[in-house]
Amino acid sequence: MNETTQLPCLHTAFYCRDRSSIPVVRKFTRKALIEWEYEERAYDVLLCVTELATNALRHGVPPGRGFRVKISLERMEQVIRIELHDSGDGEVRAADGWPGVEDEGGRGLLLVSALADKWGVAERNPGKIVWCEFDLG
Repeated sequence: MNETTQLPCLHTAFYCRDRSSIPVVRKFTRKALIEWEYEERAYDVLLCVTELATNALRHGVPPGRGFRVKISLERMEQVIRIELHDSGDGEVRAADGWPGVEDEGGRGLLLVSALADKWGVAERNPGKIVWCEFDLG
């Protein structure tokens, strides 16, 4: 990543509660990573944003509403931060262990936990913010 680049360090977008939003979120994220010249862990970032957006869509966004994605490059902290803001009241937690082979879900936050350097949940009224971070150092 070029330290002297003075490109915007924050991208934000709002998406409807629709499955077709997921690939658009990935493209949005990929565009930011390209702009910031960040390739090192791009696939990890893209997988995590996909999982967080899918969780927001399935569990966090009430019908008729949407979700916001924020992607920031925090140069001072040397971190890329992904945030998904939704207005749902569902609880967020990773499963205690890997789901069975036949289970169709339950892997998203386990993957985020394994790939991101940090992740967590913050309160929002209404709803919550689920975030993850990737160290650049």
